[in-house]
Amino acid sequence: VQLQASGGGLVQAGGSLRLSCAASGGTVNNYNMGWLRQAPGKEHEFVGGIRWRSGRTYYANSVKGRFTISRDNAKNTVDLLLNSLKPEDTAVYYCAAGSSAYVLSTLLTPEGYDIWGQGTQVTVSS
Repeated sequence: VQLQASGGGLVQAGGSLRLSCAASGGTVNNYNMGWLRQAPGKEHEFVGGIRWRSGRTYYANSVKGRFTISRDNAKNTVDLLLNSLKPEDTAVYYCAAGSSAYVLSTLLTPEGYDIWGQGTQVTVSS
């Protein structure tokens, strides 16, 4: 599967953005799909994900209640809605796919994702 992320941009603190991940060469509901990010000078960080069969979502504590991940099987896309953005959310955001065999504890880390798309920049100004 190939992944293409879009929707990043510059937004003021408290604002919102919607990121979208379009998949080709495979279907998103056959993978655990995730969004991860990398801030300047930092390691990749898990943000949120959606399980391949149940569609259950899971989030990092830092974004819980502010970010929402959703999947559209008909469009073969996975979106991430970012609300109440903070300057510390500034990062390059990546869409990624992980094996359906991985357990949740693995999926909460970047190691749970084998296929990554190119990133999209999100910048939050204070």
